[in-house]
Amino acid sequence: MSVEIRPLTTNLGAEIIGADLGREDHRKAIHKAFVDHSVIAIRDLDLSPDEHLEFARSWGKINVNRFFQRLDSHPEIAVVLKEADQTSAIGESWHTDHSYDTEPAMCSMLFARETPEVGGDTAFAGQSAAYEALSEGMKKTLGNMKAWHSSRHAFGIQLADEEAHATGRIGNEEAATQDSLHPVVITHPLSGKKCLYVNADFTTHFDGWTQEESQPLLNQLYAHSSRADFTCRIRWRPGTLGIWDNRATQHMAINDYPGQRREMHRITIEGVPLS
Repeated sequence: MSVEIRPLTTNLGAEIIGADLGREDHRKAIHKAFVDHSVIAIRDLDLSPDEHLEFARSWGKINVNRFFQRLDSHPEIAVVLKEADQTSAIGESWHTDHSYDTEPAMCSMLFARETPEVGGDTAFAGQSAAYEALSEGMKKTLGNMKAWHSSRHAFGIQLADEEAHATGRIGNEEAATQDSLHPVVITHPLSGKKCLYVNADFTTHFDGWTQEESQPLLNQLYAHSSRADFTCRIRWRPGTLGIWDNRATQHMAINDYPGQRREMHRITIEGVPLS
């Protein structure tokens, strides 16, 4: 039986039906869909933590997140959890995982264990489409610029999400010491496409500019990069494995399920330096 790949939008995303992660031909088709669509949702899987890890290792080295709660039995797996009595969700603003690292993560693999009956989607925005929609003048302006990214203000001592810290969903704030410099426009290491690479959670300022000088242009780029026509959503249900390319997308958790529990298990795969 072959894998069925259904595009979610013309710019971004695909749903994958009938995949057997144990078959090499299916794994190749999944990886190609990942390169082609940047965001994939593999449906109807029954993955143990060991199987989740085995599949992830076939893509590359696992990056153990410094700040997320970890699964006790499998510390390489981060637990992305919102209990029914909690009000905040992790990742409610547009961001790119691990952009503060010198070698930002290639992808994140999020497996749905428990989901609300309705709601709890993740939205994604394609940064190749965002770059292509810029004017030629803006492309030229950004072409040689670099920007600083930091973990300090998101995960450091002054945590933005006090509830996530108090409940143990995010911790280890003393480890939030990462500051990295990346091009504002990168050439994607797999597709070769140009992608906009700034995000509101972790980008602090342009190299050689002050934060005050940087903020107006950064705000303009943040608004542009999340335009509706660049986006898609994964509607989660238990047994869905979502994989997204952190070099080609931004994402945001939709916190629209008050009083319901959502538990996801995330594995992050290391990437390469960006240029």
